[in-house]
Amino acid sequence: MALGLNNIESPAGAHKDKKRVGRGPGSGHGKTSTRGNKGQKSRSGYSAKRGFEGGQMPLQRRLPKRGFTNIFKKEWTEVNLTTLESRFNAGETVTPEALVAHGIVTKLAAAGVVVLGEGTLTKALNVRVQRFSKVAQEKITAAGGTAEVIAIAGKTKDAE
Repeated sequence: MALGLNNIESPAGAHKDKKRVGRGPGSGHGKTSTRGNKGQKSRSGYSAKRGFEGGQMPLQRRLPKRGFTNIFKKEWTEVNLTTLESRFNAGETVTPEALVAHGIVTKLAAAGVVVLGEGTLTKALNVRVQRFSKVAQEKITAAGGTAEVIAIAGKTKDAE
C-alpha cells in the first residue's frame, strides 16, 4: 500500500488519552476525582496564587532587595573604530544615518551614537555623531579625519 496523506498514522504510543476524572469507581479516578478529601484544594474554582507557599513567607519576600533602575540613564548605540575602518572608504562622512544604511546599526538608541576607540584607523573619515570617547577622537584626528559632535535628536547642542 502506498503512503499518502490519507493513510498516515501516528506511531504506537504517540497519543495518550486524557485522564477522565469523576467518571465512576471503574475508572480509578471516581468519587474525589484525584483531589483528596475536603479542603480548599478539593473545591471547584481553586487556583493557587503565583508564589504562594501555603502561608509560609514566600521566597520573593524572604530575599533582600538590591540595586535600583536609573530612570535618567541614556542608552547609546556603540560603534568601534574597527567597524568604521572596515566598512567606510577614505574621505566618506560617517553619520548615524550612514551607519544604518551600511547595516552597521539596525536601530538607533534614543541618546544617539557613541564612537569608541577600539582598533586602529588608517583612513581619513569625517565622523559626525552625538558622542566620542577621548581615545576615538584622538585616533580619528591622527588619521587625518574630523570628529564633529552633533546634537542629540530632539535637543540642541547647548542643552547638553
